[in-house]
Amino acid sequence: MGKKIGILGVGKMGGILLNAFLKEGFTDKERVRGTVLYKDLGDDLTREYEIPIGTDNRAVAEWADVILFCVKPKTVAKVAEEIAPVVTPEKMIVSVAAGVQTRDIEKNLPEGIPVIRAMPNTPCSVNCGMIALCRGVSASEEHLSQAERMFKLVGKTVVLEEDLFDAVTGLSASGPAYIYIILESLAEAGVKVGLPRDVSTLLAAQTAHGASKVVLETGSHPALLKDAVTTPAGCTVDGILELEEGKLRVTLIKAVVKAVQRSSELVNGK
Repeated sequence: MGKKIGILGVGKMGGILLNAFLKEGFTDKERVRGTVLYKDLGDDLTREYEIPIGTDNRAVAEWADVILFCVKPKTVAKVAEEIAPVVTPEKMIVSVAAGVQTRDIEKNLPEGIPVIRAMPNTPCSVNCGMIALCRGVSASEEHLSQAERMFKLVGKTVVLEEDLFDAVTGLSASGPAYIYIILESLAEAGVKVGLPRDVSTLLAAQTAHGASKVVLETGSHPALLKDAVTTPAGCTVDGILELEEGKLRVTLIKAVVKAVQRSSELVNGK
């Protein structure tokens, strides 16, 4: 990329992105710095990553060309105010904080600062993430393209209107947890019918991986693909009837709706 990258908050997502940037050659160790809340943690991470990771957000923001906000949603405003004296329109801010809109960041910064909002999920850690992007009022299409190149290192990207970001949070950001519960349940079912636990887990995970890949590569509607598996009077239809009786479909829909509602509350610290 050639630009200096500052990651404010080298926690879970900040660490995922930092690892990806270095592993994929997007940047080198001389062009990236980070911050954390506590000095001892910063010292440990400095030794681990072999890059400077301290506690001074303002110093890193002044040094960097691209500033990533990977802090908790309720602290975004404070961090924006902290770095406001040293940011200029030549820099770009990219926020991955759930529930925090671009205008909430911009109001604590000088006028004209480009802000990009991203909503990634944890499968970014294996380069299989899903990231939604949008831009603030001062960000250009070029800023958005830079952010896309950055996040394509860790998954697929989609550009959406910002008013859809709570929906993205409830579906793709929270979604891996729902899938893990489904996988855990399928694996337990395999154990119940006699499979070794490791084999059962492998069968469940690879089946889910394969089914997802078919959807992505064919573009077919999941309902049509389900019908292709469900032969008349076969065993699959009996399993589906049990899922319908257990209201799996409506429960998953309600889980996403509930997570979307919660996403809209996060910035208010509720």
